[in-house]
Amino acid sequence: MGIMNFLRNKMGTILVAVIGLALFAFIAGEVIQYGGSFLSGDNTTIGVVAGEKIPYEKFNENVERTTAQMQQQYGGGSVPPQMAAYAQEQTWNQMISRTILEKELKNLNLVVGTDETKVLLGDRNPHPQIAQAFGDPQTGKVDPAKLNQFKANLQNAKADDPIRERWRAFTEGIIESKKAEKYVVLVTNGLYVNSLEAKDDYEAKNKLANFKYVALEYAAVPDNKVTLTDGDYQEYYDAHKSLFKNKQELRSFEYVAFSGAPSKADSVAAKAEVDKLAQEFKASNNDSLFVQLNSETKVPFSYQKKGQLEPVLDSVMFNASKGFVYGPYLSGNTYKIAKLVDSRLSPDSVTASHILITPAEAGGDDKAQAKADSIKKLLDSGRSFADLATTFSSDKGSAEKGGSLGTFGRGAMVPEFEAAAFNGSKGDIKIVKSQFGFHIIRIENQKGSSQVVKLAIVDKPLTASSSTQSAAYSKAQAFLGNVANGDFDAQAKKAGVPVLPATDVNGVASNIPGLENARPVIKWAFGADKGDVSNEVFSVGDQFVVARLTTIKPEGILPLELVKPQIEAAVRNKVKAKQLIEKLAGARNGASNLAQVAQKAGGKVVPVQNIVFANPVLPGLGPEYSLIGSVFGSQPGKLSNPVEGQMGVYVFTVDGFVKPAPLTNMVKTKEQISQELVQRAQGGVFEALKDKANVKDYRAKFL
Repeated sequence: MGIMNFLRNKMGTILVAVIGLALFAFIAGEVIQYGGSFLSGDNTTIGVVAGEKIPYEKFNENVERTTAQMQQQYGGGSVPPQMAAYAQEQTWNQMISRTILEKELKNLNLVVGTDETKVLLGDRNPHPQIAQAFGDPQTGKVDPAKLNQFKANLQNAKADDPIRERWRAFTEGIIESKKAEKYVVLVTNGLYVNSLEAKDDYEAKNKLANFKYVALEYAAVPDNKVTLTDGDYQEYYDAHKSLFKNKQELRSFEYVAFSGAPSKADSVAAKAEVDKLAQEFKASNNDSLFVQLNSETKVPFSYQKKGQLEPVLDSVMFNASKGFVYGPYLSGNTYKIAKLVDSRLSPDSVTASHILITPAEAGGDDKAQAKADSIKKLLDSGRSFADLATTFSSDKGSAEKGGSLGTFGRGAMVPEFEAAAFNGSKGDIKIVKSQFGFHIIRIENQKGSSQVVKLAIVDKPLTASSSTQSAAYSKAQAFLGNVANGDFDAQAKKAGVPVLPATDVNGVASNIPGLENARPVIKWAFGADKGDVSNEVFSVGDQFVVARLTTIKPEGILPLELVKPQIEAAVRNKVKAKQLIEKLAGARNGASNLAQVAQKAGGKVVPVQNIVFANPVLPGLGPEYSLIGSVFGSQPGKLSNPVEGQMGVYVFTVDGFVKPAPLTNMVKTKEQISQELVQRAQGGVFEALKDKANVKDYRAKFL
């Protein structure tokens, strides 16, 4: 996607770009977070896969590379914390995936040879990523001239030119994804669907069952009438152990937080400061300099139309005179002062084309500026804008369309670009610099005319004073000192702060409910023992936190005591089921039909029509696998034994089955089942490889 199109939808493009870094297409997005004990491993190993150590240094280098790619998408700006965490996770997935598959590929001697590589990176039968990067959008095929020109430029590039490293990483990813593709094909080619499987699948989806049932639901038995014993828990646990496999170590802790948010006194002091600043702003003759010196946020002034401003400004600025100052006013947690710099009539939309020259590709700002000047001279002499855009523009998305960006309104482009496009005149060719490089812009057309305003805004965040912060920290420190000699909950109650839970936190989490950027607390939790209280007060945003570790859930099958709370409801239903089965069995004894069972048990007969085995849902209740399975295994007219289900216990009678028409297209049915198997196999094979590789994750102590 072109850079200017990126400006219209930043986050969507960033996600696509980051995901595109995945080494293996078929496992993109796969999350591998198998945990290990924080105390395991060594000081340089961030993970172990099939006995092979993953060095932290190598992991960190890859994270920095991925983050740099993201920074380019942000125009060199800082990467938000959420995207930085995503970069770390994506890098981890890629490194684990590569290690696992490299071992399999080596064992099987699966390679991509020299000749095959040439084909993948060529123009005759290229890899899809080559076709995307160097393709003709009209034909979908690689443009040989474009590809050859790039390769020639690459050949002539200096040894330290960043483009060489980007191309190496790009081609390496293509080769690795081809290897992975071969591996998947090797596995899936071994899948086979026989005629019996096809017939069973067809009948499971098309054979209809009509039956009646009597149900005694678990909800009808009051919970307080059921007593659960250790034996009940143990019986359920032993029968369902596979459900309690913990793929990664999880820890739970509780914490108290003492707020260091701005106090009322802080707000009064800040208001007095910005009131004084507002008077100085009114008298200022250099609004740009004043904003640079006094504002927390420094952005270029730009014209905005009605509806683009904050509501409080939108209602006053379009009727105000130049120099009018509004504020101070509180916006969220920030005081703002707004000054009307200019007001004018401006086009509603602009149609424009551009040629982008990036310093990275040109060899620096000076060379990029010189190249842009040279191209403008060619344009001034009559050369075709479309031809020059196709040849020179770094924005490949628009270059494919002769540089055309189409028609856009205000707010769609970065401020420098927007100012040039909206403030110029039709036919103008201008050079402007933005965070993306140098743009040669040609204004094709301008439509409409609306009032726009240019505002200078000074903002001052409302922050806590040192005395407020110190007071909050002192309370937290006092709590920490007291809790060492007493109960955590009792001390929290005495301090007047709630005890908050953080349940089942993984070792690489960044946030917990109520606290963002809580890595210091989480890192401590993964180095503590059960019952430990933190040995320090953590500063998290404007909160001062003291925590206590309550639970450690290790990797592997969890012991009964750790899963008791989560299985309590299921165990209770199991005990209720025994009671209800006994009741229904008694009602069934001596009964010749379902109506008699219903009368004795105090239930009612419910008829059900057109149920298929492949969709075992009981109308009005939900999935009932055991019941529907029993129905399809029964003879019509026969009174069943009690069946334990998800929502209750059932006795039923089958009225009959409606068989589907004979299967006429066996081949098509086999193909459909095979496609489903292949789709499941791609993820299933990798899950099996992960289990076999015994992945250990020690990231918790590094990040």
